[in-house]
Amino acid sequence: MSETTVSGASGVTVATAFAGMRGVAPVVFRAGCPDCRGRFELAASALRLAIGASHRTTFYSFTCPDCGASVRKPAGERIVELLTDGGVRTLRLHSTV
Repeated sequence: MSETTVSGASGVTVATAFAGMRGVAPVVFRAGCPDCRGRFELAASALRLAIGASHRTTFYSFTCPDCGASVRKPAGERIVELLTDGGVRTLRLHSTV
């Protein structure tokens, strides 16, 4: 890492500012398939979250790695929080009315 001084910080180098940081472990989520009953872990990139106007239109989805089934499950507030904090791509659904 270069010894470039961080803008706006008097005498602090990039190397010094990031000295204590370690690599971040990728987030994985436990999931299950209702079709084949498989249990597995998925990376955030394997999941999609859709947030709608109601609990009926708020869900997450993924493809089962065991059987290939498309799985869609409801997502309450806590699930939405966990998935968004974990980096899952989110689609916000808007009403056309």
